[in-house]
Amino acid sequence: MSAGLRSGQVAEAAGVNIQTLRYYERRGLLAEPDRSNGGHRLYGDDAVTVLRVIKAAQRLGFTLEEVAELLEAGRHRHGRPAAGLQESAQAKLAEVDAKIADLTTIRTALTAAVAAGCDDLTLCAASPCCPIPFTDLAEENRHTGPCC
Repeated sequence: MSAGLRSGQVAEAAGVNIQTLRYYERRGLLAEPDRSNGGHRLYGDDAVTVLRVIKAAQRLGFTLEEVAELLEAGRHRHGRPAAGLQESAQAKLAEVDAKIADLTTIRTALTAAVAAGCDDLTLCAASPCCPIPFTDLAEENRHTGPCC
């Protein structure tokens, strides 16, 4: 049996807990390790790298399913760059840009609500001068006083 790293060693080196390590193994993100004569899992040195790659990809917004697809594409590239990484990164970038646009819209509405002194959501929503974007859903002319 060749030497390898035990679960605790791999988890510590990669900055994850043992349950995460085993979960990734069950999901197929991490290859099933060899076993020692005593039945302990023995991982190769590349297990730490794979775990770090998984965690880095998650920080970039990739789901575990997307990470699994990227890892699988990388395993079958046979010396060529994985075409899936470019496409996936571009798609993820588009998602991030859409989220930034949504958050910018939300920030603008919240800034306007703070500036307008909105203090009562129901009362403000019923006011035609309310800066919160759902004012058109409120009954018209319910509030005729100053905004919010």
